[in-house]
Amino acid sequence: MFLSLPTLTVLIPLVSLAGLLYSASVEENFPQGCTSTTSLCFYSLLLPVTIPVYVFFHLWTWMGIKLFRHN
Repeated sequence: MFLSLPTLTVLIPLVSLAGLLYSASVEENFPQGCTSTTSLCFYSLLLPVTIPVYVFFHLWTWMGIKLFRHN
């Protein structure tokens, strides 16, 4: 079963924060070592930035489709 949107808006940032804290505790040189794309740290910093942008543009597209159909 799919999770509802309010559940996902709470769950995804918490999972992203947990990944970020995990990377901060595991990596020796945390901020400087995050520049390589082979590092887990890079993706733990990329995920909290990517998800809100994706959600914003997904909702923007959905709203545009709704407005286009009703006018």
